[in-house]
Amino acid sequence: MTERNGVDYGPLADLIGAWKGQAGVDIAPDPEGVETNPYFETITYSPVGGVTNAEKQNLAAIHYRQIVQRKSDGAVFHDETGYWMWDGQARTVMHSLVIPRAVCVLAGGLYDGEKDADGRAIIEVAARIDDEKWKIIQSPFMQENASTREFRHKIIVGPDQLSYSETTMVDIYGKTVEHTDQNELVRD
Repeated sequence: MTERNGVDYGPLADLIGAWKGQAGVDIAPDPEGVETNPYFETITYSPVGGVTNAEKQNLAAIHYRQIVQRKSDGAVFHDETGYWMWDGQARTVMHSLVIPRAVCVLAGGLYDGEKDADGRAIIEVAARIDDEKWKIIQSPFMQENASTREFRHKIIVGPDQLSYSETTMVDIYGKTVEHTDQNELVRD
């Protein structure tokens, strides 16, 4: 079912609710190369409802908050909030996010109804710093010291299972490094 309270959430409908994952792996750049951080997390997706832009575009919006904690010490090392949006007429999924490092992303992608072998929706979005439509915005400090160049996010979601993989290309420590996160979550 993609509709709730008269709003068509399309492939995002199964996201709504609270999710927990214990098997996260963060591979991040450090001055010596990369560091690996096993993590656990919670993500809560809440329906916002229908949103109309310029009296022409109709979106279904879902707000979310993601809290990620290191398994080693329980410390929060990632706190993210934003929106997932569905434009049914254009068959477009949009993901806007903000992290408290002065980085904002507006990623997007077409959704063609793709499903995995278990019938779960496969949703993919991307943004690049130089893309005309899907952008990355960051503070002057981040532009000079840890510039995010590219962002890709893939979610596979069904009624009670959610998995994701996320890749961010970052210019840091004098090189371009791939920063990845992935986890498997279940509905709480």
